[in-house]
Amino acid sequence: MTRGKPRIGIIGSGAIGGFYGLMLARAGFDVHFLLRSEYDVVRQQGLTLDSAVHGQLQMPVQAYAGAADMPPCDWLLVGAKATSNAELAPLINQAAAADAKVVLLQNGLGVEQQLRPRLRSDLHLLGGLCFICVNRQAPGVIRHQALGAVNLGYHSGPAGDGGAAIVEQGAGLFRAAGIDSQAMANLGQARWQKLVWNVPYNGLSVLLNASTTPLMADADSRALIQALMAEVVQGAAACGNLLPDGYAEHLFRVTEQMPDYWPSMYHDHAQQRPLELQAIYAEPLAQAQAAGCSLPRMAMLHQALAFIDRANRPG
Repeated sequence: MTRGKPRIGIIGSGAIGGFYGLMLARAGFDVHFLLRSEYDVVRQQGLTLDSAVHGQLQMPVQAYAGAADMPPCDWLLVGAKATSNAELAPLINQAAAADAKVVLLQNGLGVEQQLRPRLRSDLHLLGGLCFICVNRQAPGVIRHQALGAVNLGYHSGPAGDGGAAIVEQGAGLFRAAGIDSQAMANLGQARWQKLVWNVPYNGLSVLLNASTTPLMADADSRALIQALMAEVVQGAAACGNLLPDGYAEHLFRVTEQMPDYWPSMYHDHAQQRPLELQAIYAEPLAQAQAAGCSLPRMAMLHQALAFIDRANRPG
């Protein structure tokens, strides 16, 4: 490869993919964005970032309506929802260069296992855990309120035991763009850690029609959040993933200090998109149950969200 910097493709250029893709492009990387409904707007106007951390940024970008039109990419960042993984694999296979690295910037458990059988055997698959408050405000417009770190772990591919070097290389790309990024030795544990936040706040934002500030201001919802966090920690331990002491309490305090935020599941619900219930609720519940661990509050939240999701998308 004669190019000085790797070519990076963004599959799913919404809030997550758009934010990280723009930050990498701003740092001088060769970034290519795959878009669907927003293609015409972004092709004409570029992408706009309104960030409380990095300021205002508006850039023309290399935008594509089809994966076949993209040049072969050395790294692919997948920012699309886990609900669309079955249809993502052909796009990834088309856009990926030989020996490319695919990073799933998705929530929940089982997302890598779901995608891996559909990917080319020469592709490396990594998980990316995003700790960020970001949402899409309008076509081609992204609002970033706080945080932004991405932690990476190797899942599978031809590297075998050599995956650690690839993970560090990926983390280096993000750090070069001004984004905190750390290598995670245990991707499964890292995904359970992310669930400690995602399970209570995503689900309760939909169920109670509330963002983080009112959820944290009410005694009953605070108690429910803490109980759900404790169940996730319990489920993780039953599955062999002991989380750091005080981790749930740390996330609770971090959320108290965050600006008011509507989690991604609320936006999916408001726009009548499928909720990521399988990856965030059903799969962790199934893994915990297989380990002999019952998580009753999380199960009830999942059942309530499943009802809401079905009613929100008739037919």
